[in-house]
Order: sequence, then C-alpha cells, then structure tokens
Amino acid sequence: MPRLSDVNEQSELPAPRAGTVRTNGATGQASRRVRASALVRGVIRDLLDLKSDPLPKMSRPHWLAWLPHVTLGYLGVLFLFLTKAQLGDHYGVHGVAREVPSLMVGAAVLIAVRRPMAGYWIGLIAAAQIAWSIHDHVGQGQSWPWTPAGIFTFAPVLLLVALRVPARVTVGAVFFAIAVTGLAEALFKPDHSTTTAAGTVLLFAFTGLLGHALRSTRTARTKLVEQETLTEAERAQRTLLEERSRIARELHDVVAHHMSVISIQAQVAPYLVDNPSEELKENLAGIRANALEALTELRRVLGVLRSEHPDDPAGPHHPQPTLGELDGLVDNVRAAGLDVTTAIAGIRRPLAPGVELTAYRIVQEALSNCLRHAPGSHVEVGIAYGPRDLHLCVANTAPTRPAPPSPGAGHGLLGMRERAGMLGGELAAGPRPGGGYEVSAVLPTAPAEPSSTGSATVPEQPGPKQPGPKQPGPKPDVKKEA
Repeated sequence: MPRLSDVNEQSELPAPRAGTVRTNGATGQASRRVRASALVRGVIRDLLDLKSDPLPKMSRPHWLAWLPHVTLGYLGVLFLFLTKAQLGDHYGVHGVAREVPSLMVGAAVLIAVRRPMAGYWIGLIAAAQIAWSIHDHVGQGQSWPWTPAGIFTFAPVLLLVALRVPARVTVGAVFFAIAVTGLAEALFKPDHSTTTAAGTVLLFAFTGLLGHALRSTRTARTKLVEQETLTEAERAQRTLLEERSRIARELHDVVAHHMSVISIQAQVAPYLVDNPSEELKENLAGIRANALEALTELRRVLGVLRSEHPDDPAGPHHPQPTLGELDGLVDNVRAAGLDVTTAIAGIRRPLAPGVELTAYRIVQEALSNCLRHAPGSHVEVGIAYGPRDLHLCVANTAPTRPAPPSPGAGHGLLGMRERAGMLGGELAAGPRPGGGYEVSAVLPTAPAEPSSTGSATVPEQPGPKQPGPKQPGPKPDVKKEA
C-alpha cells in the first residue's frame, strides 16, 4: 500500500510553463480587443439609430410643462433666419445654396426634439453643405468650415442628443463632430480663413458634458421616485402583515378561552349524569382530546408569531382589552394633555370578544393619532349600541398648536381598516368640514353565546385544565407547549 506522502507527491500538479503564461496574456489582449471592437460597433449602431425619443415635458410647474418645446421651436425659427442672413450678408451666398441649408439648420433643432439622432445628422449635413457653399466665398479673417453662428446653432442639437442617449453615444457624437471639423480644416481650409477647431472643441465638449449631467440628474431623480414608491408600498404591506399578526395573537387568547371551556365541560359532563354510558364517555373524551389538540396547535402558531415580537405589549400574561376598559383609556389620554369627552348611546351590553377587542383597538389607535397629529384639540368619542351593529366615532377639532414630527410609519388607518374588515365591518376616515379629523366605524355584533356565560359556573373537577387568558392563574408557556 502506498504511503500518504507518496500519494500527495504523485498528485501534485505540474508547474506551469512560461509558454502558457504568454498564451494567457495573448488571450487576455485578444479578449480586450474583442470587447473594444464590440463597444465601437455598439456606438456606431446607436449613432445611426433614428428611433423616436420625445423630449419629456416639465413636471413642475404644470402650467410650464411645454416651455422647453416652445423655446426650442423658437430657436429653430431663429436659427433659420440667422443662418440665411449670415450666408447672404457675410459670405454672399444666395439662392438654393442659402435657402436649403438654412431650412435644414432650423429643421435639425425641431426634429431633434422628437428624434435626437435624426436631428444630429441633419444638422451635420447642413453644416457640410454650408461649408461647401461658402468655401469659395470666404473672405480675409472669416471662419470656416463653421460660420460664426453655425457652431452655436448646432450646440442645442448636440445638447438634445446628450439628454436622451447613453454617455458612450454622447462621447461618440461629440468626437465625430469634432473629428469631421478637424479633418475638413486639415484638407480643405482656405488659406485666408480663420480656424474654428478650438471653439468647436470647447463648445461641443461643454455641451456634451452639460447634457450628460442633466440626463444623469433626471435619471437619478426618476429612480429615486420609483424607489420611494416601492418603499412606500413595501412599508404599507409590512404594516398590514404586522397588524394581521397582532390580530392573530390577540384573537388567540379569545379562541383559547372558549376551547378551554369546551375541554373543561367535556371533562365535567360525565360527573353530572348518573351511570353515563361508555359511548357517552368516549364521545366526551374525544371532544376533550380534540379541544386539547386545537389548543396545542394554537399555542404552536402563537409561539411562531410572538417569537418575532418578544416585547409586544399583548404578551401571554396580558388579557385582551374590551370596551369595559374604555374609561381607563380615556383617562390616560386626558392625562397626556388632550381634552376628551365620551358619549354612549343604546343599551350597553357585552359583545363577542372579537368585536370588543376590535372596537377597543380602533378607539385606541384613533386617540393615539389625535395625540400625535392634533395637539390641543378637543376630541369626542361616541359609541352607539345598535340591535345588529356597533357604531364608533372619534372626532377631533383643529389643533391649536403645531404637531411635532411623528416617528410612526403613518399606517394606523390601514390597521384599523384591516380590523374592521376582518369582522365584515366598515371604516371611514377623513377631514371634517369645519377643520379637524374624524374616524367612524360600523362593526356587526353577535349576541353572547349562552355557553360562554354558563361555563363560568361549572364546578372545578380534578384533572388537567387549560386556563384561558381571562381566567386567574398563570397562563401556559407558549414556547414550552410548542
């Protein structure tokens, strides 16, 4: 059997040879050349792309939305007459040689508003025609191939290109215009004319940089608005999910209480009947087993929900509030400096636990909003017990002092609507005609079940018991039960 060291020695890879390094270097250079060639082909393809890309309107102010388009239209007409006057007065060019290039100069600006690359090529062709027509008319000290105004008439077209195309295409457009100008001066420049190469380089480069900067700013602003929209939507969705988790945790205690009562009644029932049959005992035992299994599953789900919110005030040892605790809630808000009055109409009676909890939470959230957003206002809390509905109304007057910045997410209304919708109710919120704000809700009610009230008088029997959230004594540890 070979030794481990022999195996390691034999398994070593051979050292790379010098020729391999040279081959890799050559491969890298070839790859760079391929990428550069692809970049150049892409720029040329984009320069020849005459697709429509309209100039966007101004977003603010709205009444000046078309100001850029009107300004460019005015410049196109101005450049048309300016070019015509300069060709005739300074260079002595008349007829078709003056009319056609002048029209193309004005059209280049107007077309570039919608098709930037088409306007770019029309402007360059017009400049070439002007340079050809004035070549034999250039006097001593006159500029060529650009006229004194020609370089400035082409700059807005180049700016419109830089505003709508990527940076590499802008560089290609500026470079091509400068290169054509330099090549024309090198090959065909009249002896007695002045050069325009330096001014062309400075003006066209500045125009390209300005257009790229404005385009980058507009793109960044658009992405920021999109990100803010997505963030707001995600925040609203997260708030909705958190509120649903909170509702689930709170309703667990309500459901667990009734399941505990069912379990106790199933355990006690055989003792209330003389000589119960075996079938009765088995059925009651099955009812008790199913109730205990449902409680176990509830605690397991609750453990998952509460593990993400260990500091939630609705902890496992806190009974869920009801409308009977409304006076204490109002007293706390008054102690915080808010003037609150309450009014209750109808026959006050106990409602279903879910309705009691939802009504309390809606009033609690509405009062919290008054504290945060309407300091110094007068708040009226109204509760009306109807035969089938519970009506809630929390209205406040206009605040008497500025509200401090609120650290909340601003989605309290979303949670209140979710709670009302869970019961099949409705919630409306909005400003009041005379100032202030109002939150009103209508929740369907259900009469209290007789078994729920009668279960409190069932005598205690030996055996395990699942205490509900409103029964005295310690509540089972959710994590241990899970």
